[in-house]
Amino acid sequence: MDQHRSITLEEARKVIAAAAAKAKEIGQPMNIAVVCAGGHLLAFERMANAWLGSVDISIKKAWTSRAFNISTKDLGSNSQSGDQFFGIHASNDGKVMIFAGGLPLKSGDTVVGAIGVSGGSGKQDQTVAEAGAAVISA
Repeated sequence: MDQHRSITLEEARKVIAAAAAKAKEIGQPMNIAVVCAGGHLLAFERMANAWLGSVDISIKKAWTSRAFNISTKDLGSNSQSGDQFFGIHASNDGKVMIFAGGLPLKSGDTVVGAIGVSGGSGKQDQTVAEAGAAVISA
């Protein structure tokens, strides 16, 4: 596998479509962002009536997942007081998100990008992100 592979725009659109379908299924409008392997925004969708305040959060969740190759949910679990990543959310000019909804996108063992979802509860964001990520890992 090419270690420099990145998700394509076509693949990113499929990730967003799958995530949006799950968001519609659960009845929660979402902001869905996909970044490339370099961490740059590749594709984005704000569903009708999704929270405006969650646009930036979804993009930063995607960036965080790619920057550290970890789900934002797991990063959050490891960044509580006394844990190994405590304070990480203050790094990178506050760009790091430490709550559920961001996942690395992997092709085999290679991280090719990431998805970030925001607009619902942490559980809803995570569920929608997982639906999108499943398109790449399939």
